[in-house]
Amino acid sequence: MRTNHPARGDRLPDTDAPVAAPIALDAMGGDHAPTEIVAGAVQAVREQGIPIVLVGAPRPLQEALSLHDAINEIPVVKAEETLAMDEGALASLRRPRSSIAVACHLVRRGDASAVVSAGSTAGIVATGKLRLRSQPGVLRPAIAVALPTRPNPTILLDAGANAEVKPEMMVQFAHLGTAYAETVLGITEPKTGLLTIGSEPEKGNKLVKRAHELLSAAPGLNFAGNVEGHDLLTGVVNVIVTDGFTGNVALKTMEGSVRYAFSELRETIQESRAARLGSLLQKKRLKDLYQRLDPEVHGGAVLLGLNGTVVIAHGASQAKGVSAACALAARLAQQGVVTRIGERLAASHRPHRLW
Repeated sequence: MRTNHPARGDRLPDTDAPVAAPIALDAMGGDHAPTEIVAGAVQAVREQGIPIVLVGAPRPLQEALSLHDAINEIPVVKAEETLAMDEGALASLRRPRSSIAVACHLVRRGDASAVVSAGSTAGIVATGKLRLRSQPGVLRPAIAVALPTRPNPTILLDAGANAEVKPEMMVQFAHLGTAYAETVLGITEPKTGLLTIGSEPEKGNKLVKRAHELLSAAPGLNFAGNVEGHDLLTGVVNVIVTDGFTGNVALKTMEGSVRYAFSELRETIQESRAARLGSLLQKKRLKDLYQRLDPEVHGGAVLLGLNGTVVIAHGASQAKGVSAACALAARLAQQGVVTRIGERLAASHRPHRLW
C-alpha cells in the first residue's frame, strides 16, 4: 500500500516507487460529500487496490480520513472552491478552482488517469469540456450509461449531456458507444439501434429520420435500425443512440420503474407467511436481481469524447457507489477507451462542420 501525506498544492506527492496514475476523486461533489465520498475512496483503496487522490478542501477531508485511520493512505490535493449540486454549466466559468476543475487539471497534466465525481452533471460536463477539451473530430461529448441487460450491458447515449443535437452528432454518438462496447465489454461488431417511437425507418421526427438515414450509410457501424422504449432492457442491440433530452428522460423513467417494482415486491413479500417463506427460498436469486439492477453497483455514467476519462457517479451515491465508480474509471483508463475512440473516429469519415 502506498503511503503519502496529504498534499497542500496541486502537484501530487512524490513516491519512492513508480505507481499507476491514481483516480482523481472530486471529494466535494455529491449529496453526501465529503463523508460518503471519502468512505468510498477508502473502500476502493483497501478492497480493490485502486490508487486514489482526493480533491477538495483539506481540513474536512483529513477529518473524514481520520475516521477511517486513512490519513497516510490517501493523498489530498487542495481545491479552493466547490460546485453546488444545483449549479449549472456556467458555474464552471465562475469557479475555475473548483474541486472538479482541479481534478480535470490533474488528468490533463498526467498526474491522474481519470476523474470521478458525484457532483452536478451539468457542471461536470461543462468543466470537462473546458479543461480536458474534446477529442479531435468530436462535435459534442456524450454521456454513456450501461443498462443492466443480459448477457451484456446495453450502452445508452446520450443520457443527458446534449439536450439539443443535430443528426451528424447522433452518428458520432454511435461511434462513441461502439468504441465503448468493443473496448470495455469486449463485444465484436456491436449492433447499434436508434431510439424512437416505432421500428419502421419513417417513424419519428425530422431529427430521428435524418439520423436514421445517416446511420444507415455510416461506414464502420453495425446499424440495426430503430428501437423503441420497451427495448431498453431487452438486449436487442448493444448500443442505443438518442439525444440527451430523450435519453435522460428514458433513463430516469427506467430507474423510477425499477425502484417502484422493488418497493411493491417488498410489500408483497410481507403480506403473508407463505410469501415470506417463498422469499427465503429465493433469497439468493432476489439478491442477485437487486444487485444487477442497483445503479450503485455499476459505478455511474461515462462522459465520452474528451481527452480524458470522466466518470459521473450518481448524485446520491453512498460509499459503495463511489467505490464502484472508481473501479469503473480505473478499468476504463487501463483499457484505453479514450485511445480507442480516437482511433475509431480517425478511421471514420470526417463529419461536416455544423458551424
